[in-house]
Amino acid sequence: MSRRRALRPTANCDDAHLLATGWQRGLGPRGRRWILRAAPRARRILHRRGPAREGFNNVPSASQPSTPSDQPLGDGHADPIHVLIVEDHRVVAEGLAALINDQSDMRVVGNVGTVAECIPAAAQLNPDVVLVDFRLPDGSGPDAAAAIRSIRPTAKMIFLTREDTDAARFAAVQSGASAFLHKSRAAADVVAAIRDVARGKMLITPRTIATLLSKRHSIEAQLERLTPREREVLTLMAEGLPSRAIAAELGISYTTIRTHIRSLGSKLAVHSKLEAIVKARELGLIS
Repeated sequence: MSRRRALRPTANCDDAHLLATGWQRGLGPRGRRWILRAAPRARRILHRRGPAREGFNNVPSASQPSTPSDQPLGDGHADPIHVLIVEDHRVVAEGLAALINDQSDMRVVGNVGTVAECIPAAAQLNPDVVLVDFRLPDGSGPDAAAAIRSIRPTAKMIFLTREDTDAARFAAVQSGASAFLHKSRAAADVVAAIRDVARGKMLITPRTIATLLSKRHSIEAQLERLTPREREVLTLMAEGLPSRAIAAELGISYTTIRTHIRSLGSKLAVHSKLEAIVKARELGLIS
């Protein structure tokens, strides 16, 4: 029987728990096997390291030591970090508030769901860090960021959103964001990002910004090649309208629409509705 098979029957529920905590503590595969062989000793060592943060997949890589962002601020920050949440989905907003208020060094000072509410909230609450959704009922995250920065120019912006396009990232950079996080990220990543940007750290790297600028220039060049009518046709294609419906919508003949579609295919390599949707999103013609 192989060594690995021999170990499995000895693993009880406590050992399985230690296996999970060992992974979260960064012990790696060898450390996990060691835990199963020497569970009592492992318990003593893990106890000295402190309790694992269950549910938070927050293991630093072997080449990158754990950063202070994992720990509450203590370097001259007597007051907690004041966080304003700009999110129109109440379940998400309340979940974020619960997560943040559970930290000893940060506190949610306000929770708003529209761009219109941002200015009075920023004026009254003076947030240090703002978590902003990209899509809001009366505007966009960049609109909200601009409104807040007009009142509190020192406030740090973190975009927390489901938008995962270059256009969204570029808009975030233009609005002065310090971080751009997808909503699928772990809760520990959000907390760490708040601490980092509160310290003045920029989490959008210069390389990322340079890449976005390069792509943006390419997009602008593609848009310049399109006529206003071709942009309209591409947008309607991306919305799912068939060619005859597009012709009726624009008040032109079906033959003319076919000519525009052939031109789009030549200029942008768009030959289907799926390709049109992808390209229109890339060019920022649809959200």
